[in-house]
Amino acid sequence: MYRLFKTWGIATIVAVSLIACNNSEEKVQDSVVTSEEGNKINTSINPLKGKQVPQNLVCMVNDAYMGKEQILVEHEGKKYYGCCNMCKEKIPKDEKSRIATDPYSLEKVDKANAFIVVVGDNGEVAYFQKEENYHKFLSES
Repeated sequence: MYRLFKTWGIATIVAVSLIACNNSEEKVQDSVVTSEEGNKINTSINPLKGKQVPQNLVCMVNDAYMGKEQILVEHEGKKYYGCCNMCKEKIPKDEKSRIATDPYSLEKVDKANAFIVVVGDNGEVAYFQKEENYHKFLSES
């Protein structure tokens, strides 16, 4: 009788594990979004909203956390990142891809020096002049 329960228990655990894996695969597929430029953004690997993310994992043209190393574009001694060749070409030419507005101070901030936080469900990011501005922004929201 003990063997029967043991076998049944193992079979149940295996079945539940397989179902869970299949469900998580479906969630990954559902969490891929397409940017305006047609780039795929896998939001299933985003950190929780409200967390700081490294600059090199952000496409600064799409203002989106991409979850993997982006293409480095150096401009005037600063490091910016883009997700594709179009971004690589756009960053040096278009100031909007290098400069953002700090949501707290409403001042311009250079994306290369910004404190970057995921603010949207689909990987959207915001750029703050410093971490302190982010915390003040949270407390006043």
